[in-house]
Amino acid sequence: MSGFKMEHKNPEGLFVSKAFSQAITVSGKAKTIYIGGQNATNSKGELIGAGDLELQTKQVLNNIATILASENASFVNLVKLNIYLLNGCDPRVGLKAFQEVAGLLDNPPLVTVLFVSGVGHPGCLLEIDGIAVIEDKD
Repeated sequence: MSGFKMEHKNPEGLFVSKAFSQAITVSGKAKTIYIGGQNATNSKGELIGAGDLELQTKQVLNNIATILASENASFVNLVKLNIYLLNGCDPRVGLKAFQEVAGLLDNPPLVTVLFVSGVGHPGCLLEIDGIAVIEDKD
């Protein structure tokens, strides 16, 4: 990350977590990747893991990984994730799946988790959107 600087900040007085950062600043020559809401469908539009939050989370994260890879990025480039979980779902299941797919990140992204009554695709238990940054080489 030589053309830009991404700093993960956990100011004194705030909780320090291995799952999320409190703030991130980006400066320099960077390209922003906005990731639209991803659900648990595969490339054929088929729902993966009906009724299973862990399997659905893994599919969503695989979709995000595909988007990131298409821009020569990975989970380390994530700045922000918004996670929309159906009411009654256990966020710890999703966190476990995230750690299995993305690994333990030294500098995790900012994370917001919201419980909702539904998402756009029937049968989906969650939807995740996000923002990532990479060096702008143009």
